[in-house]
Amino acid sequence: MKISFLTYDPIADLVELDRLMGLVASLGYHGIELTATHPLGYQVEDVVALVEKHRLPVVSLLSGWSYGHEGLCLSSADAGVRARAVERLVEYVDYAAHLGRVVVVGLMQGLRTDEPDESVANGRIADCLRQVAQKAIGHGVTVVLEPVNHLQVGFNHTAAAALAMVERVGSPGLGYMLDTIHMNIEERSLVETIRTHSRRARHFHLCETNGGLFGGGGLDFPATLREIRDSGYEHFVSVKVYRGARREEAARHSADFLKKCGVQFQD
Repeated sequence: MKISFLTYDPIADLVELDRLMGLVASLGYHGIELTATHPLGYQVEDVVALVEKHRLPVVSLLSGWSYGHEGLCLSSADAGVRARAVERLVEYVDYAAHLGRVVVVGLMQGLRTDEPDESVANGRIADCLRQVAQKAIGHGVTVVLEPVNHLQVGFNHTAAAALAMVERVGSPGLGYMLDTIHMNIEERSLVETIRTHSRRARHFHLCETNGGLFGGGGLDFPATLREIRDSGYEHFVSVKVYRGARREEAARHSADFLKKCGVQFQD
């Protein structure tokens, strides 16, 4: 199992990114996942240099910052907003072409306040993702749709819904992913969802049910990890902690916790 560490908040300072990547590498993680911003704050070439320095790949980029900070939304009734959202995602695809070749799209789908009609919203989302996926193919990048719970995103909350969107778009440049915190809210069975979708899923977020430090919520880690191992999932599993702990504490605690669960880290 390839374990990466997700940095939920943007890291604008290259010195801080260098320090964090050094720590994550020293703890034995196999990669790191970053939040993309506009502007990025440093040259992609500088990030590539840090990847080589620490032998720690950037496995994927999160795009949600652009919804919260720029208001860029794939379901917006404003065609100009949608066009700028596509433009931004294409920019992130270009970043990813130099890094882990995966871009995660979740929050940028928008909320029901952006578009109350689900059918209309999904039509717009599909059209936008089709444009981005076409660009992604040329860069050797995969855009993955994240099924996000109904409290944070207005559309495509389940793995089945995300798969349906992927099939609707019909492009090899678009895939989908799984995230345990969202599955815990939206799916009838977390284990069954992993079993059904893991072979097609392109990315995975491992998150406690309350978003905090591992072991502090209700996630059945032994069953979850066993299903990931046994179901044929082949890509990175990103540790996701976004509440109740600083990045350094989250990285250390998660590594220690997962090692006790039998997960192998690098020496």
